[in-house]
This record gives sequence, structure tokens and C-alpha cells, in this order.
Amino acid sequence: MTEKPTDNPAHLATILDSVADGVFTVDDEMRITWFNRAAEEITGFSRAEALGQRCCEIFRSSVCFSACPVREAMTGGADVLNREVDILDRDNRELPISVSASVLRDEAGRPVGGVETFRDLSRLRALQREVEKKYTFHDLVSRHPAMRRLFDVLPDVAASGATVLLHGESGCGKELFARALHDLSPRRGGPLVTVNCGALPETLLEAEIFGAKKGAYTGAVADRPGRLEQAEKGTLFLDEIGDLPLSLQVKLLRVLENREYQPLGGRRSRIADVRFIAASHRDLEAMVAEGTFRRDLFFRVNVVKLSIPPLRERREDIPLLLDMALDRFNRAYGKKLRGFTPDALRLLLDHDYPGNVRELLNLVERGVILERGERLAAELFSEVASAGAPLAPPAPTAEPLEEVLRRHGGNQTRAARELGINRTTLWRRLKKAQQP
Repeated sequence: MTEKPTDNPAHLATILDSVADGVFTVDDEMRITWFNRAAEEITGFSRAEALGQRCCEIFRSSVCFSACPVREAMTGGADVLNREVDILDRDNRELPISVSASVLRDEAGRPVGGVETFRDLSRLRALQREVEKKYTFHDLVSRHPAMRRLFDVLPDVAASGATVLLHGESGCGKELFARALHDLSPRRGGPLVTVNCGALPETLLEAEIFGAKKGAYTGAVADRPGRLEQAEKGTLFLDEIGDLPLSLQVKLLRVLENREYQPLGGRRSRIADVRFIAASHRDLEAMVAEGTFRRDLFFRVNVVKLSIPPLRERREDIPLLLDMALDRFNRAYGKKLRGFTPDALRLLLDHDYPGNVRELLNLVERGVILERGERLAAELFSEVASAGAPLAPPAPTAEPLEEVLRRHGGNQTRAARELGINRTTLWRRLKKAQQP
């Protein structure tokens, strides 16, 4: 009878030493009984140093005492697959690895130890960081062509000093664009001052923007500098300018035309040395036609218009933003969550995000705070699941769907929008309709 290589301990040792993944085995007391060459290279510990040691003394990971993969496999009897953990190598450098573990049994089927294979993820993580860097501009993150075009023109727009109008839905990142424009401009050494034109009543908003002199109104016991004065030599960001009352639109127009303004109750004009950036989620041109926004002011703020697409129109950005958000909030709250469960990821990728990037960030932040396991679970995003509109009955054939697709040149995003569904649902319906 021909001997199998695995029947010969020397052959088995050679096989294990030839694989690229680290492999080690432990006995029932968690002491290392085998340690292959790749394990030596990854951890920095020699085989002689590792053999006989408890595996926690070699790997020195936080999971060693809470969720050890080998112990879990030995006690539960089920394999542990591709679990990401951090260990410390021999030089005390943190090293990310992917771990799989199984139980070892004797001829009678009794557990006698365990085996763990592990793979160094540091190069993969470095590559991921490089990829993320490629799609990152300041704090803005996107793969979408329209967003990339905006990234390309931002340095030129910032350097020009021209008044900029940022248009986009609430939560799509207008504040981040304003910050990037300021940071890239010659005024980066000055302040970036924000005023939300829709957050205060008219009487308070005027004093907030232009300032007020002592005695200008009841309670004005001292001179109060306005946001214009605070933004001197910097940038004034007028958020939601479409909410600015008509009476204040006139005063703002004067500032934009000749840089002059008067504090509330003041008698002397001041000169504003600021750069203006305005933003609105509203259609200002339609407001001009309605008479609720001054035409002359519109032309003054609309020198350079940058339109930011909503998140539902750039769904390829959702995975990138989820990873970025998870990394940010892991660091903010001192956690090491490894990602999302498949069900959670499915929910988050399929969601339309009416609140755009801000909604996505809020969802992930809350999840990171509440999650006690290794990955963010679907239960944390129950409102996302409940927010999904009920699906209409699927079309009996593929013909109507194909008709909509043809009308939009095969663009599934635009076709899905016309049908009032998301792109994933459209794909599912097409697939179902084409089945015999």
C-alpha cells in the first residue's frame, strides 16, 4: 500500500512549511505543538520560541481572553472562518491578520487540540488606504464621475476668489465643499465663518450677520460683532441662503456689490474683506421666478455654481463611505469593529438615504456606539429596513422594464428613478421577468 504524504510526519512538516499562510496547532491546554515557517515570518517568533508556549503569549491579541478563535472552535465544535483580528508581532508592532480555526480530534473523535491558519493582512490594508486616498479630496470621498469632476475644478475655483454657489440636497456635503474651498484658497490663513440663514428669525439674523451697536435693540448692552466682522480676511459661508428674508437680501446685495455694510443701529459703513460662499438645497432660479428671491442677488451669488449630486445618484460611493465612517467612529470611540454583517451591509447598500451622507454617518456612528460584537448587525438599522417603500408587484414580463431602460440609454439609475424604485430592485425585477 502506497504511503500518503500526510501519513509521514516529515512529509507533513514539509507540506506545512511550504504554504504561505501561518499554521500552528495547540493541545487541549492551548500550548503550541506545531509552528510552521510562515508563522515564524509573520509573527517574528521562531519555532523554538513558540513551541510549548501558550498561544496567547505569542499572539498577544485582545481576543485571546475574550473571543479566541481556536478555543471557540474547540469548545463549540464548529469551524471559525476568516475572522479579522489584530496581534502584536515580536517587535510589538500591531499586525492585522485573518484567522480560521478548527478542532483536532483523536481516533475516537474526542477533541485533543486545535489548528489555526492565519494570513497577514497588512499589505491588503495598506492597499486599501491607498485606494481610499485616491478617491479622497480633503474630507470629501467619492468614486462618482460627477464628484471627481468637482474635485478637479475645486483648486481653480478656490484660487479665484469668486463667489461660489453650492447647490445640493440637505446632508450631501455642502459644508465640506465650503471647507475645501476655504482651505485651498489664498484666505486659508483667515477664519471660515458659517451662518445658517434659516436657523434664526429675521430680527436676530440681521444682527447675527451684520453685527449690532450698543442700544440697537432691547438687551444690546454692548457692541456685538457680526459674522461679517468675524470672517475678516477669511471666508463667510452663507448656508441655506434661499431662506434669507427679502429685507436682508437687499442688505446682503450691497455687501456683495461694493463690500459695504452697516451694523444694526450703526451710522458708519464698514468694508468687508471676506470671500463669500453660499449654499442652498432650494431651486433659487425658481424662487426668482416666484418673486421670493431677488434676481440681482441671484446673479451675484451664482458666479460659480457647483451642483453636488445626492447619495442615491452615486451609489458606488456608499461602500467607500461606510468604510470611511466605520474607521472614523472606531477611532473616535476607541473600538475595533471589523465591518458589517452581510444582512446589515445589504440593508445599508440598498437604502436610498434621503438624508444623504449625513444620514449615513449618523447611522454608522450610532451603530458603533451600540454594537458589542465584532461586526455591526442588521438589528441596529431597523429604521432603514422599515423605511423601505413596499415593492410594487413585479412586471409580468421584461418588456416594460426594457422599454424604460432603452428610453434612458441603458442607464439603470435613471430608469430606476423613473419607476420609483432603487437600482437593486430594478435588477431583481429584470432577472425575475427573464426567468422562464
